[in-house]
Amino acid sequence: MSEIEHYQVVIIGGGTAGITTAARLLNRWFGRPSVAIIEPGDQHFYQPLWTLVGAGLASKNATAKPMRSVIPRGAQWIRDAATEFQPENNQVLTKSGRVIKYDFLVIAAGLQVNWDQIPGLKEAIGTNGVCSNYSFSTVDSTWEAIRNFRGGNAIFTNPAGAVKCGGAPQKIMYLADDRFREAGIRDQTKIIFTTALQTIFAIEKYRKTLEEVIARKQIDCRFRHELIAIRAEAKEADFRRIDTNEIVTIHFDLLHVTPPMGPPTFLAKSPLADQQGWIDVDPKTLRHKSFANVFALGDCSNLPTSKTGAAIRKQAPVLVKNLLAALRGQALTAEYDGYTSCPVVTGIGKLVLAEFDYEKQPAETFPFDQSRERWSMWILKRYLLPIMYWHGMLKGRA
Repeated sequence: MSEIEHYQVVIIGGGTAGITTAARLLNRWFGRPSVAIIEPGDQHFYQPLWTLVGAGLASKNATAKPMRSVIPRGAQWIRDAATEFQPENNQVLTKSGRVIKYDFLVIAAGLQVNWDQIPGLKEAIGTNGVCSNYSFSTVDSTWEAIRNFRGGNAIFTNPAGAVKCGGAPQKIMYLADDRFREAGIRDQTKIIFTTALQTIFAIEKYRKTLEEVIARKQIDCRFRHELIAIRAEAKEADFRRIDTNEIVTIHFDLLHVTPPMGPPTFLAKSPLADQQGWIDVDPKTLRHKSFANVFALGDCSNLPTSKTGAAIRKQAPVLVKNLLAALRGQALTAEYDGYTSCPVVTGIGKLVLAEFDYEKQPAETFPFDQSRERWSMWILKRYLLPIMYWHGMLKGRA
């Protein structure tokens, strides 16, 4: 049997939530804490920029750094994959057979992109006009498809269920529209947005603006349509009309797919998950509802808010404050209000900065109407937010 290792705090995941939490915790924990991060990957990605990479507006290489370079000083990186949780024994088992014990556990494992859930998708990416922004290895396929497009049906999909940044499936569509106009082929193009949702955006203030963008760009929105299969060589995609279960087949010349997503399998089958497979935490304190020494944040949690990096930026300080209080045997006083943000790119040089809370009420940062398309907010996303991410959030400073 493997030797049992022990740490005061074990963090599952080296993505945005895991690294941000570790950095903030180590910055604020005096003494000689023992903190471990369990993460099998060797690269860390800044995923919000993939939308711009897919439109030929940013370099893919700028979105990746070696995992070693973002692990906070003072944290032990366990390059392995967690496979099983035994919260009653305060331990985690890993793929290589290690047994990791903890005093406190933070789960920040993100979500899982289920490429195999749509028949024909995985093998079609990068061929016959099929593309997707949703991984480092596939994002190049989007710009390749857009720049080689010569007209016809350009379809952009949005699945049922949670996805990384709810507005992202439509952002690449708006940018593609601009690229088609630059190429002089927009008049020969029909842009179709198929979405499992009932509206273009959940928050009324921002929805009104996006409906105007859709009208201006002459986009054909087909609500309550879910992609269920692709036949790439025939350039056909099957959609299920959610309200009637009718199957609709649409020919495509370009198909950008936002794949279905869900909780990582190893989390969903654990005793820490709710019935849907997400980690079951209190929406205010971020502490697990059944195990007092377990916390979770980010995409893997069942917090009833959008799954974005901006949400993590507000969740991490709450979690760290409450974790430190729990370490000292004190009451948990910090509360998360559900804040999240979605910078909705509506074209090259245009952006609507949507910010809102659990009540779906705007929670805006700037002293002006953020529902308007603005060049200044484009500059924020393109240049300032990446700097804040690499040098602020991941260092535990922002």
